[in-house]
Amino acid sequence: MALQLGDTVPDFTQASSAGEISFYKWAGDSWVVLFSHPADYTPVCTTELGEVAKLKPEFDKRNVKTIALSVDDTESHKGWIADIDETQNTTVNYPILADGDRKVSDLYGMIHPKANASLTVRTVFVIDPDKKLRLTITYPPSTGRNFDEILRVIDSLQLTDHHQVATPVNWKDGEDCVVVPSISTEEARKKFPKGVNEIKPYLRMTPQPNK
Repeated sequence: MALQLGDTVPDFTQASSAGEISFYKWAGDSWVVLFSHPADYTPVCTTELGEVAKLKPEFDKRNVKTIALSVDDTESHKGWIADIDETQNTTVNYPILADGDRKVSDLYGMIHPKANASLTVRTVFVIDPDKKLRLTITYPPSTGRNFDEILRVIDSLQLTDHHQVATPVNWKDGEDCVVVPSISTEEARKKFPKGVNEIKPYLRMTPQPNK
């Protein structure tokens, strides 16, 4: 069975560009973005790994650790990292798992035989501090990932975990939120003193509660 949202993700111990990693211990009480790659020295992934390095301050603000995976070994990773640093004008500042035995790929369902049985697909996993899977996005090899969108989703998850709101289409941090249907408008007006705009009985908007 493939991992589904809300599942506890599997623990593992695997070699990486930063030494051996025991996943649960490494993750600690942080959120984690785990993102997979089919192989080292692939062009689209080179740009992605560089972008994630540049975004480290944004991930740090959100208590998020990032970790990549590729099926090649650590020596190959070291050479690829040098290329990433050079071509993307950055410094890779997070580990890349070396998954030559496909152990992690199999645990997390990264092999899609109908796409290509020999390659990991390019999936993003967002995992919360309780080791629960909160988001997956799977991309084809030809399309670069949008890490601004991944940060946006993390903002939404962290907000909605602590307040009785949801985030509407194209929402960005700081914008109005949707009051969840499980509370009445009367209750919402008490809970959200910044105001509640009832557009329809089921569609109520309120300013972001934690801003």
